[in-house]
Amino acid sequence: MTPLRRSAALLGTCAIAACTAPAADQAGAGAPPASYFDTTGHADVYSGGARLIAVTTPKGRFNVWTKRVGNNPRIKLLLLHGGPGATHEYFESADSYLPAAGIEYYYYDQLGSFYSDQPTDSSLWNTARFVEEVEQVRQALGMDSTNFILLGHSWGGILATEYALKYQKHLKGLVISNMMSSIPAYVEYAEKVLMPTMDPKVLAEVKAIEAKKDYANPRYMELLVPSHYEKHILRRPAAEWPDPVNRAFKHINNDIYIPMQGPSELGASGKLARWDHSADLKNIVVPTLVIGGTYDTMDPRHMEWMSKELPKGRYLLCPNSGHMAMYDDGPVYYGGLIKFVKDVDTGLFAK
Repeated sequence: MTPLRRSAALLGTCAIAACTAPAADQAGAGAPPASYFDTTGHADVYSGGARLIAVTTPKGRFNVWTKRVGNNPRIKLLLLHGGPGATHEYFESADSYLPAAGIEYYYYDQLGSFYSDQPTDSSLWNTARFVEEVEQVRQALGMDSTNFILLGHSWGGILATEYALKYQKHLKGLVISNMMSSIPAYVEYAEKVLMPTMDPKVLAEVKAIEAKKDYANPRYMELLVPSHYEKHILRRPAAEWPDPVNRAFKHINNDIYIPMQGPSELGASGKLARWDHSADLKNIVVPTLVIGGTYDTMDPRHMEWMSKELPKGRYLLCPNSGHMAMYDDGPVYYGGLIKFVKDVDTGLFAK
């Protein structure tokens, strides 16, 4: 049985970029300057960019893992992975695109995730505490409004949204990747659009397993992977999924994922079930890129709508992708991301 099948599940006024987004090799053409490899003044010089950061929580101090790639005082991109409880690993595709564009970026495993400390106190697993964790990481990494761009994918998009609503004074830009602004709307999309496309017998068996809360039953993923995950998470046979994705699935912390998200990526039923900040998007005034996929678990029309609600919103549609757009549509995903980052940095950003 593959690591994926043993896991509970991962993920988990605007301009429309869509198919016209520049390919990543165009947006980041050319080699980065020599200064990109300058490690002067970095505390992580002898650890290949990796660094443990101490964060304070209501339950004590813990360490979270980060890793810097590159050097660019003007652009520092912090990547927030999904789950919650997944890992930075599935972001590793960034290594094929961002260095050539000269973007300094940071991998980061949130508290409870595989590379970071994993306390067992369930009171730590709430959005407000995660927001304060991100703020402490920002401070430790020396990011501010002159260079700090925050990218959140899936659950990371929820976290990035919450962070922006409280701490946007520290942001230079924001990216909400493959995440809707309303979990109730996401559940409705899953129930009215995605579930009806599944074989009714398969869906009934999935629901029966969920009713028993028998999430560790291998049959659960045996049903969901071909009928949902291969169509809406990463659109290729699971046997062909890239190694970084498989590692992220293998390492997911289900003690965080299931209570907060629910047992799978087919809707949501955990602590996040009522999360909704659609009415607050108008209050996020920093340049913001919203990324969606045509076959995403998230409604691409809703994500386009989000970009219009944001005062400085831009929408990027990855036409061939599911939820893991960075793999299904890598050149479009990273090409649009690089263009956004450079537009924000140079002052050329236009909605």
